[in-house]
Amino acid sequence: MFFWFIATSIWSVWFVFRDPKFDYRVLAIAALIPDLVDGLLLAFGTSQNMMDNVMHSVVTSIVVLFTIMIATAGRRPIRQRLLAIPIGLFMHLIYDGAFTATKTFWWPLAGTAVEDKSLPSIERGLVNLPLELFGIIACIVAWRYFALFDTHRRQTFLKTGSLQRTD
Repeated sequence: MFFWFIATSIWSVWFVFRDPKFDYRVLAIAALIPDLVDGLLLAFGTSQNMMDNVMHSVVTSIVVLFTIMIATAGRRPIRQRLLAIPIGLFMHLIYDGAFTATKTFWWPLAGTAVEDKSLPSIERGLVNLPLELFGIIACIVAWRYFALFDTHRRQTFLKTGSLQRTD
């Protein structure tokens, strides 16, 4: 799953905030981090480790948010950019359905043993195909909606992460 998380995160945040200074690049990358990190942990034999699927825990996203808020106190520009990380992590949890695995979602508050040792994206199997197709279509629509075919707008997005819609 790639385009599903990117598209749903960008569109969700755009409809809620519509902040031209928000860094959608960081958001898109952060929305992919939970599967990347947990996938690597599972792939490299940490299955006996109680930290499997740690990135699919809401506690992890809250800790990242709290850390960024404390570390960037009084530094608004960097805070504004870095807040896209926990928002992307939260978006991943929502659009991955991570909340359906209670022990993983509430780890370590629901206990340190995680029963489910696979990624929600992998468990869905073929259901991922229509979701990924939807994500591709949503990315194409975003490309057109934000006029990223325009060189200046595309360069602005690549340099600042800003997406603007001029009607």
